[in-house]
Amino acid sequence: MSRSRLQDLIKEGHATLNGKPVKAGATLKCGDAVSLTVPDVAEVEIKAQNIPLTILYEDSDIVVLDKASGLVVHPAEGNPDGTLVNALLHHIGDLSGIGGEMRPGIVHRLDKDTSGCMVVAKNDIAHRRLTEAFSERRISKIYLAVVNGVPKEESGRIETSIGRHPVDRKRMSNLLDGAGKNAVTEWKRLAVDEGCALIQCRLLTGRTHQIRVHMRESLQCAILGDPIYANPAKQRVQVPRLMLHAWRLSFNHPIHDQPMAFEAKVPEEYGAWMERMTKPE
Repeated sequence: MSRSRLQDLIKEGHATLNGKPVKAGATLKCGDAVSLTVPDVAEVEIKAQNIPLTILYEDSDIVVLDKASGLVVHPAEGNPDGTLVNALLHHIGDLSGIGGEMRPGIVHRLDKDTSGCMVVAKNDIAHRRLTEAFSERRISKIYLAVVNGVPKEESGRIETSIGRHPVDRKRMSNLLDGAGKNAVTEWKRLAVDEGCALIQCRLLTGRTHQIRVHMRESLQCAILGDPIYANPAKQRVQVPRLMLHAWRLSFNHPIHDQPMAFEAKVPEEYGAWMERMTKPE
């Protein structure tokens, strides 16, 4: 369970200390008996909703789409509807059972504020094979990020261990003790404008907030518009969104194994940096 979920259970009176109600943060001593009762999970019905989608490709097995910034991928606590899954159920129809009740068809995800390419499975075989391809790193994922500042080097490879931040549970962080999961990002500086750089990132692993952590902690250049890792007061350029875009996605089709490549249109907020690119990448 997450720390926040445990705190909620304590606040709701589901935890006792020596048979009596207890508050979070209570100090324990040797011999104390702590009991936690977890209530049954309430059934959640995911409704189909007519939310616009930008479809890049679709056949009987998969859908490749350009996810909008601000769109949550799947329902969760705090986001029961209005998600990509709700939109997919309206567009595709019956996805029940494909990959799980709460995440039907989802084989990978993008953060809420990240835009760009995503592939969704329409049947169990496609879901299983795509999941295996992601796990075995047979899928190419290239992102565009605009960062606050300019890295000293023109390119590089970042390899760290990423895990939950020890203090701020909303954040991930590079862990020096190696307790997290291996995370590898190859990056290249494409353009500079107003003291900020356009960075191309190739993900070799897919950890939560990987690019956001690597830009902020490894390159010391937080992504512009990042509500978690950036300091708005110190940003050289003010932007209306997180400047992270899943630009290109390529993989072999899960059924007929043919190579496929897709590109999501670069958002207009990237205009100044795209104009300064000296050569196509």
